[in-house]
Amino acid sequence: MTFVDWLEESRFKLEQYGLRKGGRSAALDFWGGALRHASHTFGFDQRGTSVYEKEWDVLLLLDTCRPDVMSDVADEYDFLPNEVPSLTSIGSTSWEFLDRTFAGEDPVTVSNTAYVCANNFSQEFGNAFEPNPEAFGLLDEVWRYGWDDDLGVVSPETVTDRAVSVGRESDFDRLIVHYMQPHVPYRTLNVGDRADADERGEAKKSVWDLLQMGEMDREEAWDAYRDNLRWVLDDGVMPLLKNLDAETVVISSDHGEAFGEWGLYGHYRHVPVPALREVPWVETSATDERTLEPEVEPEEIELEQSTLEDRLTALGYR
Repeated sequence: MTFVDWLEESRFKLEQYGLRKGGRSAALDFWGGALRHASHTFGFDQRGTSVYEKEWDVLLLLDTCRPDVMSDVADEYDFLPNEVPSLTSIGSTSWEFLDRTFAGEDPVTVSNTAYVCANNFSQEFGNAFEPNPEAFGLLDEVWRYGWDDDLGVVSPETVTDRAVSVGRESDFDRLIVHYMQPHVPYRTLNVGDRADADERGEAKKSVWDLLQMGEMDREEAWDAYRDNLRWVLDDGVMPLLKNLDAETVVISSDHGEAFGEWGLYGHYRHVPVPALREVPWVETSATDERTLEPEVEPEEIELEQSTLEDRLTALGYR
């Protein structure tokens, strides 16, 4: 968000939500932007470990997953340790993580990687990255054809379906599977019940707006975040671990999520605070028991720019 964008958004919030709530939300937005600018300007964000510096055969990225939320549910899953190890990510947003992971990596390494992706930011690969999408051994953008309009996101089941197909049928050195959960939208939380659509016809108040304005408490948002993690573990990770053969599977994330730490809500690019940069790094293995027969077929779909913008809005990016 540029300063001009912030001014426009702040004016809207003040008009719609009043001086107290709108002003508080606008002030917190300003603080997040200022922290991002300062961190990037002075190089505070230049730290972290690339996933390619580690050994793995399959990397499962659970978007925005923090180690502490994974620890909350660890005793429910036999493939998670009670003490969840962590890694410092090289990005605090998906775009930053993808850029820093692939842009400077050895082209041969990337060409030996298959990437099954539910995150819409892969659409920017061609503009921002060298190597470009064609440099991957395989780039399967599930979000283009597997989007669920009712959920406002790609379900974990759909991603796993495609990942199992790719894992069984291809012969690349590494496979990355990028799920969108536990990222918003939260399946148990209908924020639309709490706010009318604004006059611009855009999205209703986000979880982060509600938290900033004091219309939702952190515990309620955290419960919904944790439930989204269970969703991807139950319907995505568990079936995948039983339908691929891989000696080393790592369960991790591209970045974390802030629920008020440092006055931040959601996630900001170039911000190196632990809530955004510390991610799980859990190592396990997978054995193909053939309990799942994939049914989802990739489709060549050209999406209108307005559709892409709507999907980013559903994910809280607009």
